Amino acid sequence: MKFVNYFKPKIFLKLLIFISLFSLYSCKGTGGKTVIKLGHGLDTNHPVHSAMLYMADKLEEKSGGKMELKVYPNAQLGNERELVELLQIGSLGMTKVSSAVMESFAPKIQVLSQPYLFRDDAHRERVLNGEIGKMLLNEGTQFWLKGLCFYDAGSRSFYSKDKPVESPEDLVGKKIRVMESNTAINMVKSFGGSPTPVSWGELYTALQQGIVDGAENNPPSVISSRHYEICKFYSIDEHTAVPDMLIVSTKVWDRLSDQEKEWLQEAADESAVYEYKIWAEAEDESMKQLEEAGVTITYPDKEPFRKAVEPMYEEIKRTQPEMYEIIEKIRNHE
Repeated sequence: MKFVNYFKPKIFLKLLIFISLFSLYSCKGTGGKTVIKLGHGLDTNHPVHSAMLYMADKLEEKSGGKMELKVYPNAQLGNERELVELLQIGSLGMTKVSSAVMESFAPKIQVLSQPYLFRDDAHRERVLNGEIGKMLLNEGTQFWLKGLCFYDAGSRSFYSKDKPVESPEDLVGKKIRVMESNTAINMVKSFGGSPTPVSWGELYTALQQGIVDGAENNPPSVISSRHYEICKFYSIDEHTAVPDMLIVSTKVWDRLSDQEKEWLQEAADESAVYEYKIWAEAEDESMKQLEEAGVTITYPDKEPFRKAVEPMYEEIKRTQPEMYEIIEKIRNHE
């Protein structure tokens, strides 16, 4: 696993310029109020953004107005990776990050990106809300990133421009957008595709210009991004169920009092419960909207996809026995 080097000259210079413009993390506002800034890359129609606003309301309510969470959507403060790097140096308080992206910062989290890991949604929820989930949330603390809770991000499936993905063979030679995740890259390679990392904010244009032939994501994200305007085929193979993580900079967390930490954690936990509810509603509504928009929705046989990624698990078993042990615990979790 290659660890991120957030002191790369270009990135570090950008951070210094950005930080010099205004303070991003958390500060004592008027009347001693603690203000925490949360940046993320999703638009304001996304259910995850709604959950963060819910969290902001809960935090203000629990703290009696002594704490405030300011939410900055639409990548106003940077893309997903840049926001995590800002957390690492303590220049931003919180962000939402896909656990697939987090694996570059905290290696064990890559376990959540493995294809066909969970039996169903209920199994995934039990794992994430149990001891395994708690362990993974804390995995990033040595890298200055503390997980507060998981948000449901549904299951990811392929959407494409020219034809539906009915089997792994349909991906052969196709350029498929993936997140900056070694696991996602290896998965698309296992299917015969050509994985192409593209930032979420640039993906619409990349699809439009033919830089990539397709992508993979959950229904609400396909709708909110308007990618369905270009990709008219959505193949529900549900290859991964990669959760989002709400994370806070340990440099910011450590500045909070015990009471403030309690308020923040409680608000995060309650926002997760709320997010699971509205996510399910958003998925149902998104599928209806995709059909109304003329997208051809197919449900391919998942077995060929499962077989195609078996070598990924064999490789983990051979080279990362500790990781494979976590995988087995997840698979055997009741």
